[in-house]
Amino acid sequence: MADRREDESIRTERPAGPGESSAGADDGAALPTVREILALPEVVAGVPEVVSGDGDALDARVRWVHVSDSAGVARLLDGGELLLSTGSGWPTDPDELRAFVAGLVEAGIAGLVLELGVHYRYVPAVVEQSARERGLALVALHREVKFVTLTEAVHSRIISEQTAALRARDEVRERFTALSLRGSPADYIVAQLAQTLGSAVVLENLAFEVVAAEVPAGAEEALLAEWGQRSRQAHRSPGEWSIVPVEARGIRWGHLVALPGPAHPAGRLGVLEQGAIALALGRLADGDDADEWVRAGRQRLIDGLLEGRFAGLPAAAARLTAAGLKVEGATLIGLVVTGAPVTAARADAAARALGGRAVAGAAPGWSRQHHAVVVLLSLPAAARFDDAAAREFAAAAAGEAASVDHLVLSIGQAASGLDGLLGSVQEAIDLARAPGSRSQRGLAIRRAEDRPLIRLVTSLRDDHRLLRHSERMLAPLIEYDLARDGDLLDVLAATLAHPGNRTAAAAASHLSRSVFYQRLSLIGQLLDVDLDDGETLTALHLALLVRRSALR
Repeated sequence: MADRREDESIRTERPAGPGESSAGADDGAALPTVREILALPEVVAGVPEVVSGDGDALDARVRWVHVSDSAGVARLLDGGELLLSTGSGWPTDPDELRAFVAGLVEAGIAGLVLELGVHYRYVPAVVEQSARERGLALVALHREVKFVTLTEAVHSRIISEQTAALRARDEVRERFTALSLRGSPADYIVAQLAQTLGSAVVLENLAFEVVAAEVPAGAEEALLAEWGQRSRQAHRSPGEWSIVPVEARGIRWGHLVALPGPAHPAGRLGVLEQGAIALALGRLADGDDADEWVRAGRQRLIDGLLEGRFAGLPAAAARLTAAGLKVEGATLIGLVVTGAPVTAARADAAARALGGRAVAGAAPGWSRQHHAVVVLLSLPAAARFDDAAAREFAAAAAGEAASVDHLVLSIGQAASGLDGLLGSVQEAIDLARAPGSRSQRGLAIRRAEDRPLIRLVTSLRDDHRLLRHSERMLAPLIEYDLARDGDLLDVLAATLAHPGNRTAAAAASHLSRSVFYQRLSLIGQLLDVDLDDGETLTALHLALLVRRSALR
């Protein structure tokens, strides 16, 4: 056996994983490690002893098993093999033995198994030392075993796991192909990826801004607060992060990023690539709608904030920051734009022109034809959003094709921090819902600081006493309108919007003066109040504002 010669005609060719080239499968998840092979009963029967296996040596993936006692075996190896040997053909000179081990390491073997007893009664010290220095897994078998039994067991394990990997890849491919055919949105595809991989997954655009993310609630702040910086670093040196581009037909839209997690039979990169294909097909289906990712991502942010779907303010602030909106050290203003269609991309471009950023999405509770859009505006700390800046923003956000003649910009108070921004947004929403008059054509600017009653309602909107006041005062009108499909609440709103000017109120209610006065008389009778009394009108105005705010 010591004289046995090996040449290219009898070298062992290792199989590549399904769908992979021989250069290496996805991340080796379908291949057993040296540690796992040592636990096989056939190997345990040889009483294995790990002589060298510090660090990650025992976690090396085994692509195939090769049996040889030849001193020149290194030239016949491709890497990833587990070499079984009795050592009978090894060189006897210590320097040559050291060079022999170095050659095996350079060939990239996964580990070396030496059977003791026939040629060596113990592992040569120079072999052990060389293996330790080079991080090679070295295992001694203290009992004689049939190498054919070992190779059969290991090869069976490899083929079994690669077959399972093939099935897993097919299942993943089918799942994400179905998602793309159904037109599933990006956030749902990202959520499915996170569920499949068992780890956080983030979809980012080319500016390293988060479009969609599925992250455990407790990890949002830590992961997303400095996302842009961390992602740029990961693209230079991925480390344990898995990153694949989302691209098709030479166009790249962004990247999918998966954080460390458990191994997947289909390979973590393989799963991520299927998700990227589904996302790319979705972008191609969007056609000329290049803003779809921006619109959908910003809408999810807006909805989540206004509906309170966040674990805490720090986590929500981290999501906004990851989306490109500066929260800390900035002037934050909530806006509602009504009367013209405003896209998330145009709103952000308008904010950039003012030195800031914006996140925009459809306002809750408005029909599409009213074109109500909520905007979270972040400006430099020293910036002032005066009427001139507001007009510049509105014109740019509405776009060149849109007229500002019917545009209304409702502006909450400037704030700092996310809590203040949420209050500012609520002020803007309440202001936009409140009836108002337009003195002239053109852009109408409404500011919360000019409407103290609305600011009071916004700050106390969850106070049960205020809600009871609204329900008690307006109950007769609500019941009347529900029973008769009436418009008394609308008539009251028009009256309160034009105090002292019943002609303007009648016009705002779209009723003739005679019918309008009939409605007013009925309201006074149902409520048993004097509608010319200032205190009564103030109480009714407060009740109506509370109701509108509560119905948001």
